[in-house]
Amino acid sequence: MIYKYRPVGVCSMEITIEVEGDKIESVQFLGGCAGNTQGVASLIAGMKIDEAIKRLKGIDCAGKGTSCPDQLAKALEEIKEQTV
Repeated sequence: MIYKYRPVGVCSMEITIEVEGDKIESVQFLGGCAGNTQGVASLIAGMKIDEAIKRLKGIDCAGKGTSCPDQLAKALEEIKEQTV
């Protein structure tokens, strides 16, 4: 299933997440710091949703109180809520 998420408080404008069961198949960020978002997307491909949330939640970018990885964790939490 493919989900689209609108992040808040960060440079990226949209996160597209493809999941299969409890596993992340792929992630694409629209906007944001290209190298960092591509790196995060590559690192969590194939990871279980709960593990990705655990690793990404709470990461801060420049004192914003959130970051693209943190927003991805929030998106994954929403996906979990929708699929339960």
